[in-house]
Amino acid sequence: MTARIAELAAGYDQSGAFPADSLRIAHEAGLLTATIGESYGGRGARVEESARILHRIGQGDPSVALIAAMTLNTHARQAVQPHWPEELYARVVKESFERPVLVNHARVEPELGSPARGGLPSTLARRTPDGWSLSGTKRFVTGAEGLDWFLVWATTDEPEPRVGTFLVPGGSLGIEITGRWDQLGLRASGSHDVTFRDVEIPYEHVIGIGPYGASAEQDNRAGASLHLPLAALYLGVARAAQSFFHTFAHTRVPANLGHPVARTERFRRTAGEIEVLVSAAEQLVFGGAARVDSADSSYTPEQALGARVLADRHGVRAVELAVRLLGNPGLARGNPLERHFRDIQCAPVHAPQEDVSLLAIGTKALNP
Repeated sequence: MTARIAELAAGYDQSGAFPADSLRIAHEAGLLTATIGESYGGRGARVEESARILHRIGQGDPSVALIAAMTLNTHARQAVQPHWPEELYARVVKESFERPVLVNHARVEPELGSPARGGLPSTLARRTPDGWSLSGTKRFVTGAEGLDWFLVWATTDEPEPRVGTFLVPGGSLGIEITGRWDQLGLRASGSHDVTFRDVEIPYEHVIGIGPYGASAEQDNRAGASLHLPLAALYLGVARAAQSFFHTFAHTRVPANLGHPVARTERFRRTAGEIEVLVSAAEQLVFGGAARVDSADSSYTPEQALGARVLADRHGVRAVELAVRLLGNPGLARGNPLERHFRDIQCAPVHAPQEDVSLLAIGTKALNP
């Protein structure tokens, strides 16, 4: 599966097209439905298995892995604490076993930025005789072109406003991609800007609705089930970069040397440093995920945040070392290492970003 997705990755990176074929491959392998709860007929994969799935898909194409991550996390949350309307979720599950069904949150806004830094949405949900009408613009909606469900974070227009997540079918009238994703890395993730113009949904298609206030803001400490798998995804990129580095080292035979550069001390030392960086990060991430799954009360949210901070740093550094040692070949478009270098730059971008994570970790450390 990883190899098949990897074969398609360069083309999708170049075109920026939605990676439908790669997602179909992941679906056929049963990976997009892995976290559906056992009570809904799924196998109920938890945090460690989710991390390992995304690690493997990330080795093939991190854009595909990121789109998959959002769907996997949605099912995982529902398995732990059901919150969708039961009839609607049952329909989503049934369709998910038949074909790739993609779900993602739409939370970031042009003025608000990331909710991880606080603040409430300007996207408005207006009451209608039959339900809700949503209007507003969201940014960085990963997989936007292929989403079956947008989970839109919005504020109600009621006399006492509430905040909730509104379940919007992807084919609804009034949904428009208004800003194209054109970034250095993860070019096939389709993380476009999406505008909702008077999009109508039924009244009951809302979850987590509550009072307008601080309690509605994002809890950066409570997301180990997503932080650790995301970290694993990018460590998959680092492993893919390492694999190319090894291949290059074994096949590159300079005329003045007479043997592969893999035999030189310089390459062996760098190979060792890359392995230490990546394997240590994997131990933190997979070990932490296993502790979350076992309900280890001594494993804190701050430890999960810290594991992701270090994993992101280690992954970026490992790929950087490989590129630096290879020189021009490492930055050549014809080599996958150049793409891995661009993709790994996206690791620290995901909320909560490093400064927010370190603030939470430091606050806990100073006030144990």
